[in-house]
Amino acid sequence: MIEVNHLTKRYGDHLALDDISFTVGDGEIVGFLGPNGAGKSTTMNIITGYLSSTEGQVLIDGIDVLEQPLEAKKRIGYLPEIPPLYTDMTVEEYIDFACDLKHVPAASKKDTIEQVCKLARVADVRKRLIRNLSKGYRQRVGLAQAMVGDPGTLILDEPTVGLDPKQIIEVRDLIKNLSKNHTILLSSHILQEVQAVCDRLIIINHGRIVAVDTPENLSKNVLQINKLEMRIRGPKNEILTGLEAIDGVESAELIRVREEGSVDVRLEAGENVDVREAVFDFCSTNNYPILMMKTNEINLEDIFLQVTGEREAKR
Repeated sequence: MIEVNHLTKRYGDHLALDDISFTVGDGEIVGFLGPNGAGKSTTMNIITGYLSSTEGQVLIDGIDVLEQPLEAKKRIGYLPEIPPLYTDMTVEEYIDFACDLKHVPAASKKDTIEQVCKLARVADVRKRLIRNLSKGYRQRVGLAQAMVGDPGTLILDEPTVGLDPKQIIEVRDLIKNLSKNHTILLSSHILQEVQAVCDRLIIINHGRIVAVDTPENLSKNVLQINKLEMRIRGPKNEILTGLEAIDGVESAELIRVREEGSVDVRLEAGENVDVREAVFDFCSTNNYPILMMKTNEINLEDIFLQVTGEREAKR
């Protein structure tokens, strides 16, 4: 468990972190988002004990990182954005080296190496030089070293950066699997990946936390719009006019025409208003077949831009 209490960090006159507090519970995957310079790296460096804070406190499983650094660090596995790999070592030699750094008992080394290689899915390349591995495998080797010593908390900084789509899926699945036994704080600029794996989001901007919630709740509470995308067979004008007349529908707009004789329409309803049954009744009464209906959820990029104020700055 991670507890961050009233954390402040100053660099001279610059306030990098301004009294931030949050918790990451056992078994949670929490995404840590923010624009460049928002304070993400500073926060993660303080949590891992690499930097000290000006004010405030960080607890790992109840242990103060500043007062008991060795005990706290035993409980943390850290994957920086660029994994700290020695490319002239084999994977097995590097993990063995990580075991020495983390004071893994000699009698447990062999089992530890086998376990983390299996968890990180690098057992099949354990005898290969790291310099000959793909970027995806190098990321997984970095994850393997982070798991040495079986820390309860994993801090992952941009774990999928630079990976191809197949490698991203592999690392995403690995992170999901790790959450069964680990608390994970994940920083990423790839918003789709954060949305795919995280239970909760923390968004930071200018050193202050501006939002903490699940992606679903942020979508509802931040923008407060319900959207529905549909494909309906029938006359365009009659369909649009009829949909706009439904109670609760705030707007109906034509998106495109993809199938002859049908129209793709986007509806916007008011906050906490579900218009699906009313839309179905309208189409059924008028014999307009519904070929497709889906909720068009606000994506994480929209939420991010909204809560950090970037959308207003672009207008």
